[in-house]
Formats: sequence, C-alpha cells, structure tokens
Amino acid sequence: MSRETDGVDEAIAGELRLMDPSVRMSKSLARQLLDPEFVEVGASGRRWTYEEMLQALPEMDGASEDGPRYEPSEMTGVMLAPGLVHVTYETVIGGERARRSSLWRKREAGAGWQMYYHQATPVPPEAM
Repeated sequence: MSRETDGVDEAIAGELRLMDPSVRMSKSLARQLLDPEFVEVGASGRRWTYEEMLQALPEMDGASEDGPRYEPSEMTGVMLAPGLVHVTYETVIGGERARRSSLWRKREAGAGWQMYYHQATPVPPEAM
C-alpha cells in the first residue's frame, strides 16, 4: 500500500469511528479525532467549533447505542496534498439523508489523522 492510500484509509476509518456511539459519548475519544482548529457547518446550517462540538456530541443523533445510527454509503477519499485528505459520502439517520464532506489532516509524522473541517448538506426527499 502506498502512503497516499494509507492516509485515505486512515481518514475514512476516523470518519467511521466518529459515527460510533461509543466515540460520540466520549469526549476523550472524540478529542483524538477532531483537530483543535475543527469547524463544522452542519446540515442545519449551524457553524460548530471544536469546543462546541465536543460539548454537544454526546447529545446529538447517533450517540445512543439503542437509538438511530448513521448509515454511511458511497464513502470515498482522495489525498489532496501530503497530510490532507478529502472524504465524501452520504448518510441516512432517522430517515434524513445528507451529503457529507470532510477534510482530514495529519500535522506531523507519527501524529494521527484528525478531522479539520466537516460540511453536511441535507438532501430533500424529492432529490432522492
């Protein structure tokens, strides 16, 4: 496997971990996966910062073991530059569909990949 493929695979694995209820419930696990400069523009249009997301994540959809879970599909990634991966995919949770895009970065050798930016765009039923 090439270093480029490894980076894409690691970013996708991180993306999937962030959908895991046990990670969403744990600030320490989520902190490992979110870059300190993280920003998200959610499907609601709200802009989230790193600290806001860490506080809210345990209460958000997908955080309960017995509640609705994110169902990702069509997940793909591309290395944009050394240490920067773009991941795109779609999710369904509770009947709501969204197209998602994330930037993952690795700041230094030996460090893990972290989500730097995330954008979710709702897909209206008529567009399905």
